[in-house]
Amino acid sequence: MAPRILIFGTGSIGTVYAYLLSRAVPASNIFTVCRSNFEVTSKDGFTIHSSLWGENLNVRPVVIRSVDEAVAFDASSPFDYVLVCSKALPTIPSTADLIKPAVSSNTTIVLIQNGIATEEPYSKLFPDNPLLSTVVYLPATQIGPGIVQHKEVELLHMGSYPASSNTESASRFASLLNAGGATTKVHEDVQFERWSKLLVNASWNPICALSRSRDVQVLKSGPDAKDFVRDVMLEIAAVANACGYLGIDTALVDYQLGRAAVRELPGVEPSMMADSLAGRNMEVEAIVGNVIKIARAHDVKTPMLRTIHVLATALNCSFGYGTA
Repeated sequence: MAPRILIFGTGSIGTVYAYLLSRAVPASNIFTVCRSNFEVTSKDGFTIHSSLWGENLNVRPVVIRSVDEAVAFDASSPFDYVLVCSKALPTIPSTADLIKPAVSSNTTIVLIQNGIATEEPYSKLFPDNPLLSTVVYLPATQIGPGIVQHKEVELLHMGSYPASSNTESASRFASLLNAGGATTKVHEDVQFERWSKLLVNASWNPICALSRSRDVQVLKSGPDAKDFVRDVMLEIAAVANACGYLGIDTALVDYQLGRAAVRELPGVEPSMMADSLAGRNMEVEAIVGNVIKIARAHDVKTPMLRTIHVLATALNCSFGYGTA
């Protein structure tokens, strides 16, 4: 029997994986929770323009407004997978609480989110459920309600949380995605991949948001800019090293920094910059704040990250988010 899948947060990432999964299971088995794009997607479905898979790709899952509505659709059929593709924000109630009605004893929870240490609320609330932590490389943007522009890369690293040599749940989900044309890599410990991406996310995201400049614009702004970004990345690497991930080293820092250095102006606009320009809630805590908390627990000094965190938090509060 084909698995039933709930996608919580159907922006650009959720839309792409709804499409890929629809190539492996019936679209009627895929439920997508939508808010701002509900009116359009409930009528027309989702459209993807991809340089990898093609133009005008349409997928029509079951579009609902809430998890409760998804559960009520057929209460006798539990969900095999719940994919969390929303931003990792400190909300009340938490996202873990919001998905609870859809989680049965056999549900695998898949977190497709940025940041570090975002898994704990789910592991505490659902200690007996398989929990997959992932790292996604997917340049996709929702350019209109239910319309997503996707460029040439799609890769999902995944592994169990906490880290385990038992990769059965991850391998099973990877096989499902692969059947739909996705690209996956299963790890015994996916946290190395999380720290590797965090070198980019916890540096470029807030720096670009605060400066209102894309990555190459930052690098070209002055003689000290490149060293500044590199020093921020080195602080992140030091925290990863304290957690036992020694492969997050100077060579990897220089590689990640070099990826931006070879781009043409103006460069890439990170998600946090896009959110700040639109006055939306930024993932400050998941991407930066949690690194600082981990650093304090391991007595690692992060003065540059702390400064960035204070400024990014203040910017978020100016949009009406946070406690200021």
